[in-house]
Amino acid sequence: MSINTEEMILNMGPQHPSTHGVFRLKLHVNGETITKAEPVMGYLHRGSEKLAEGFIYTQFIPYTDRLDYMNAMTNNYIYCAGVEKLLDWEIPERAEYLRIITMELNRIASHQLWWGTYLLDIGALSPFLYALRDRETVLDRLNEISGARMTFNYMRIGGVKWDAPDGWIEKVKESVKVLRENIAEYDELVTGNEIFQARTMNVGTLTKEQVINWGLSGPIARGSGVDIDIRKTEPYSIYDRFDFEVPVETKGDAYARYKVRIAELHQSLNIIEQACEQIPAEGDIIHKKGARIMMIKPPAAEAYTRAEASKGEIGVYVVSNGKTKPYRVKLRRPSFVNVSILQDMLVGESIQNVVAIFGSLDVVLGEVDA
Repeated sequence: MSINTEEMILNMGPQHPSTHGVFRLKLHVNGETITKAEPVMGYLHRGSEKLAEGFIYTQFIPYTDRLDYMNAMTNNYIYCAGVEKLLDWEIPERAEYLRIITMELNRIASHQLWWGTYLLDIGALSPFLYALRDRETVLDRLNEISGARMTFNYMRIGGVKWDAPDGWIEKVKESVKVLRENIAEYDELVTGNEIFQARTMNVGTLTKEQVINWGLSGPIARGSGVDIDIRKTEPYSIYDRFDFEVPVETKGDAYARYKVRIAELHQSLNIIEQACEQIPAEGDIIHKKGARIMMIKPPAAEAYTRAEASKGEIGVYVVSNGKTKPYRVKLRRPSFVNVSILQDMLVGESIQNVVAIFGSLDVVLGEVDA
């Protein structure tokens, strides 16, 4: 006996709590099986790229904090680095090290929040509390150097806003020791848990070919065996001075993406530890022209700069016409690219797995709707 069913359309969002932002996912379902998925973006759009054309170069920096607000330091960096490429400025040594330390601290904070909220979304409360506890250690250090706890706005064209406070590097070293012990608890608490594995193994599987064809990057790509991390494959800043590994998994499911991010936490700690040992005791923290010129005028040219953010490849394309305002700014936001795969990867999955799959992508809607 066959049962005739009728296709039904379900809207996940635009206010669903597990989207962590304003996002609509239109699902076509036959029984419990998804037959079609349509990600609907644009509810949060703020026109950041167009706004950039109305500001002088330095005024746009705070707007970058609001893209991936969980990884503001890297967003700061990529815009400043793009303008520096136009100017052909050399960044002072100490500033480069401060940039690396703050960006890697921010990567850790981003992954910690993802870990906690992801586990919360699929039914576990304790990891969320662990994540917020440990993230406070990171936010304290970032607060001390930038004056903020979320949208940091610390980078400047030519370097950084100001030097680290006295004793800050030593505090970071101590924080690394504490975080090593605490992050080890994540594995003990979650990674081997049978219920967690049942919710994530063989769920939301992406092949290597899918990753490449859709232009996905970051932990999503590395979870499917694509061994690309811009810090290694195309080193920027001073990343070529540090010894660290690029975690790669081949299964391509939600569990593989989870394992990549957990391993990246340890690698970020390794980078921070090395940077704290190598950083010059003193020196300039901003290019001499950047310190005294507000109205920067890059020559008429264009430049594309890319970096490895916590969500994947972030890039900025800047066009200068020789004036004090950029002629064009185009942002390559990893969450925008990564979220597009939902229309492909959700087909054939059951409704119960939607949140586990979507959460495994670690999407921040601020940079989807930039």
